[in-house]
Amino acid sequence: MSSRPTYRPVTPDRLVEELAETVAGAGARTAEARTPDGHRGRTRVAVDGADTATDAAALADALVDPLRVRGHAVLRVRARDFLRPASLRHERGRDDPDVRYEDWLDADGLRREVLTPLGPGGDGTVLPALWDAERDRAHRLARTTLPPGGVLLLDGEFLLGRGLGLDLAVHLWLSPAALARRLPESTHWALPAYARYEREVSPAAVADVAVRVDRPHHPAVLEHG
Repeated sequence: MSSRPTYRPVTPDRLVEELAETVAGAGARTAEARTPDGHRGRTRVAVDGADTATDAAALADALVDPLRVRGHAVLRVRARDFLRPASLRHERGRDDPDVRYEDWLDADGLRREVLTPLGPGGDGTVLPALWDAERDRAHRLARTTLPPGGVLLLDGEFLLGRGLGLDLAVHLWLSPAALARRLPESTHWALPAYARYEREVSPAAVADVAVRVDRPHHPAVLEHG
């Protein structure tokens, strides 16, 4: 019989500091694992959480300065800049939860343009944004290089269980009731997609760090032990 999960309350500021320490520790281990050409490795970190409901982007943003203070160059990338064109996302209608779960994210593009170049043997040169979903057209950004020892901070939803090649994953978890409360009513059609993610991936269990954010000003870290 499995025990109930244990959550440790933290302040938002303390959460950022703890996560920065965790990421920096993972970065140190990655840096020690030298690439084939002798350079320090780079650390690919995801902050995963329901879009518009968990503020995953704000948490990823908050980690930038603490990581730089700890000596890491940081690259911020948003998964929403790697969505497929609207013609593909909405091919079966604008409110199909299965399509949102399976096909909205251009996972191959994210791997090709960001995650693989930052992985073992990669040269660190990435395209930080591929598709402007709001204007439904390609971004026209120059490629940028994350130096050895740097950290990628990627935020988005449904990032786990895809084999993206992440080095560290943080999941922001909401109870079903809190998710329904926090998600705009106009996007409640997506609730089955989040339920499917919980059922098929169990992101809080597979993430390196899981944080309950039912009350955003009073987060709680899941104690895996």
